[in-house]
Amino acid sequence: MDQFTLNLLVVGASFALYIGIAIWARAGTTSEFYAANRGVHPVLNGMATAADWMSAASFISMAGLIAFVGYGNSTFLMGWTGGYVLLAMLLAPYLRKFGRFTVPDFIGDRFYSQTARIVAVISLLVMSITYVIGQMTGAGVAFSRFLEVESSTGLFIASAVVFVYAVLGGMKGITYTQVAQYIVLIIAYTIPAVFISLQLTGQFLPQMGLFSTHTESGLPLLARLDQVLVELGFRDYTGHHSSTLNMVLFTMSLMIGTAGLPHVIIRFFTVPKVSDARASAGWALVFIALLYTVAPAVGAMARLNIITTIYPEGTSETPVSYEERPEWMRNWEQTGLLAFEDKNDDGLIQYYNATPEFESVAEERGWEGNEMVTFNQDILVLANPEIANLPGWVIALIAAGGLAAALSTAAGLLLAISSAVSHDLIKSVINPGISEKGELMAARISMGLAIVLATYLGLNPPGFAAQVVALAFGLAASSLFPAIMMGIFSKKMNATGAIVGMLVGLGTTVLYIFTYLGWFFIPETNMLPNNADNWLLGISPLSFGAVGAILNFVAAYLVLKVTGEAPEEIQELVESIRVPRGAGSAQAH
Repeated sequence: MDQFTLNLLVVGASFALYIGIAIWARAGTTSEFYAANRGVHPVLNGMATAADWMSAASFISMAGLIAFVGYGNSTFLMGWTGGYVLLAMLLAPYLRKFGRFTVPDFIGDRFYSQTARIVAVISLLVMSITYVIGQMTGAGVAFSRFLEVESSTGLFIASAVVFVYAVLGGMKGITYTQVAQYIVLIIAYTIPAVFISLQLTGQFLPQMGLFSTHTESGLPLLARLDQVLVELGFRDYTGHHSSTLNMVLFTMSLMIGTAGLPHVIIRFFTVPKVSDARASAGWALVFIALLYTVAPAVGAMARLNIITTIYPEGTSETPVSYEERPEWMRNWEQTGLLAFEDKNDDGLIQYYNATPEFESVAEERGWEGNEMVTFNQDILVLANPEIANLPGWVIALIAAGGLAAALSTAAGLLLAISSAVSHDLIKSVINPGISEKGELMAARISMGLAIVLATYLGLNPPGFAAQVVALAFGLAASSLFPAIMMGIFSKKMNATGAIVGMLVGLGTTVLYIFTYLGWFFIPETNMLPNNADNWLLGISPLSFGAVGAILNFVAAYLVLKVTGEAPEEIQELVESIRVPRGAGSAQAH
């Protein structure tokens, strides 16, 4: 059986499974559509939460970012993981006890204000739409290679599949679909990593292989990777080369952005009891760790394998000829995500970093520039099995896994968008008297329109998947996270303070991002620069979410000082949320 047919069978089977689950778990009420009727078991909810949270950025982009930058991009790993711990420990149980369907629902009731609700909806929509672009982009990358179609065609196919199971099943259908998607994506991610770890180090566990000896050279794996990178003019893999301030702010932005993600928070509204919210958070951490402890090994080993395929004799003086390039390169060239240009007409592939120190070496060899002119970092995980010459079924499995990761998070985001429009705008503000049947129809129409918008924006995303997602985390960090924190832990915070804080946080972050949008990427490498003279105090736009969050808190408390405290009944409501016992929901007066 040829590879294309195998890919088609595996991906098609996974899609049939998702759609079948959606038909089985079709939502018939608004409670089922928004919160799966609050009947999801904590273990299943933990698995669904892990799939919801581990997006295309985690599956497709994160290892690529680590592979091409090294230690400096471990901020993605630390920020996302640390943020989930923050969410699980500080926010999830209290939000579940409050007993609402959505984040704007909580903010609107806690701050006794329709204006606060609307600002929260706006923040959610800006963040979620930005985030879903990355998921649709990731789906397009996976489709373009494995089903041999244009990435735009892949986007349309992915949108159609999501449309069927998300619009039909709502949260109930999405939950059980995400359980299946988690199983697919974790198997797809770990099996190639195990094979490659055995090839390079003889270690079965990739986590151990990362710190083991490279079999061929006899050096520690990371030491060998540092050696070959430095020899080609690249920075060493394990060194710290970025601004410490940016690294701290970026990690903080990802952490608090994670804790403010509405599509993850709403997962904790689906369990029967408050204690189940805590339990499902713990299970989600276990399921997330299975992938996140493997990702650094995947990044390091894939980078070493890439260089080895270009310099098969182990020295930078003898690159492979273009005619004899490995099969994986030929396959990915067809997608346009990998491209070569023979700049000195010698028929060989020169891959190096044109630093001032290496220029003299390149000139002596007659090299006229890096000839790998396009290398989209999003392809690394998807190409990994081909790079390592793994069996065809493993390649097909990684295709299904990449699509599962993208579609699972896309569905969660689209549900958050749909719920915000149908429940928080139409039901709570525009037409409070709408029937349950009408609200359910509005939710499904909102979901459909959100899918159309996400598909349109996914055709021209402003960067590759993980970087687009990083912007979304910054927006969540600067707008929703402070409001949720103050809503739970500051019983005196009033509506005016929360509204002004959200507007200041979101406004300054969006303004900063769009002001410096032109300096996000280094065109030659499609990578984040370590510093830029244009940035205010050297702060990257991707790191500004943490600054926006600080401004949010400061603005809210300054306004609180010159306005009155929240009403007494609201303060009592906050106290009741913070009592760590009982399974009932607190109700607004």
